[in-house]
Amino acid sequence: MLDKMTPNQRLLVAVVLSVLFFAAYTAIFPAEQPEVAKTNTQIESAQKAQTSNQPQSSKIEEEIVANDLSTLVTVNNSKFILKLDTLGRISSKVLLQDKYNNKEDQHAELIPATGTKPLFVRFLDSNLNEEALKVAYTADVSEISLEDKSQKVTLTQKLSNLTVTKEVTFYTDGHYDVKMSLSDDKRHFIYLGQRPEITKQMMTVTGAMVYTDNEIVTIIEDGDAEGRKTFSGVELISAFDQYSATIMYGFAKETNIIIERDRENNPVIYFEALKDISFSGYIGQKEYKTLDSINPVLTNAIEYGWFTFASKPLFQLLSWLHGIFGNWGWSIIALTLLIRLVLYPLTYKGMISMQKMKDIAPLVKAAQAKHKGDPQRTNAVVMELYKKHGANPLGGCLPMVLQIPVFFAIYRVLLNAVELQGAPWMFWVNDLSRMDNTFVLPILMGASMYYQQKLTPSNFTDPMQEKIFKFLPIIFTFFFVTFPSGLVLYWFVNNLFSIGQQFIVNQQFKNAKDAEIAAHKHLEKKDD
Repeated sequence: MLDKMTPNQRLLVAVVLSVLFFAAYTAIFPAEQPEVAKTNTQIESAQKAQTSNQPQSSKIEEEIVANDLSTLVTVNNSKFILKLDTLGRISSKVLLQDKYNNKEDQHAELIPATGTKPLFVRFLDSNLNEEALKVAYTADVSEISLEDKSQKVTLTQKLSNLTVTKEVTFYTDGHYDVKMSLSDDKRHFIYLGQRPEITKQMMTVTGAMVYTDNEIVTIIEDGDAEGRKTFSGVELISAFDQYSATIMYGFAKETNIIIERDRENNPVIYFEALKDISFSGYIGQKEYKTLDSINPVLTNAIEYGWFTFASKPLFQLLSWLHGIFGNWGWSIIALTLLIRLVLYPLTYKGMISMQKMKDIAPLVKAAQAKHKGDPQRTNAVVMELYKKHGANPLGGCLPMVLQIPVFFAIYRVLLNAVELQGAPWMFWVNDLSRMDNTFVLPILMGASMYYQQKLTPSNFTDPMQEKIFKFLPIIFTFFFVTFPSGLVLYWFVNNLFSIGQQFIVNQQFKNAKDAEIAAHKHLEKKDD
């Protein structure tokens, strides 16, 4: 059956099979739930497993820091509430804006209940580390309010033979600066913390990122961490989900950044600290303007996977359009129009080729029937028909293939742009980052896809293939039901532009045929 399909048909079937695969994979292998925190007995046992030359494995780290300790300092802001616990860690950050709410419509908590937490300090000396896990920090304030200016908190931990001091300055935009010092030089490590666990949709990347000063991005996805990796010359480190991230940056060039794996092979990031060290951090949404205003290097924490080379400029263009329209929905429509204009020569050429293939399809079928049993002769006759009528069997497929990177690039932009969270378009669409609960947009998308099929020339020779092809709008509608409204809007508008372009091409062909028939009749009358 496949050998009878045209390249264009095989491409469409491949797209559908890909969607089916990802949907089935998500259903069969759902994300695992975080494990319950370990007991104090398990924690103490884990401490004894530490080696003499390296910090103990990230499995044990996760077990040790899973225990929930009391709040030491609360940082209040109109947009978030941040808490520091008695181990000197950032134990909680809750976003107060409703547009960032989780699936249960509760305020988003960026720090997972289990796993390592930002600013956790681990000593190489097992005895010192055991004491540090039992002695609480003290703070110069118990609560601060961030409204117009930054505020500093000083945390102090007094151990038997060592004093640890952390000066943390918090800013209203969500970032913070750290100055940490030890009274004696003891080898220790500071942890970035686990990634947020708020949003994760199909084909989004979650895990850890390291961005170095030579502009190399290393991403280790959840489940793919393999042993210990060390980096230097690092500009930033990030543990991220779809829209949010825990980031640290501003390291000295010689700082060693280390990535290990936990029990689920998820990456855990920490770095080796000096006796006196300064660095900065950010915990929040990956909003481009916010990250750029804090430090332009932070914009590299917004990743688009393999299509970053195309997605990054597309997002810049989308942001520019938003500056004009002031609405992300209309900006998506304008971006779709610009993409269609740029790709117009390719799509036009593909549509023309498909029209020509449709016109000669009866001739091709007749040639195949006439020379049945002689493949070599059949191919020669068919190629001669293509040449005579200026048709190219790959002409309709190649433009579609070239458009695939563009589609996936815009797909990653619309799927990862936190700016779409809580962003309305018009009428019933009040959040472009979430599915359309009214199902109107997916239905419109499916209907437009169906009508586009009706207008598009087809040269099916197998009735079964034609029936399968006709079911594609239904299949796509089914899968697009759960997609973010912004992505469905893009696909729907793209279909509308395709319909308009196809209508123009069809009319041009009709006019050309009518002119050809009229000219032929004129010649016949002239001969008579």
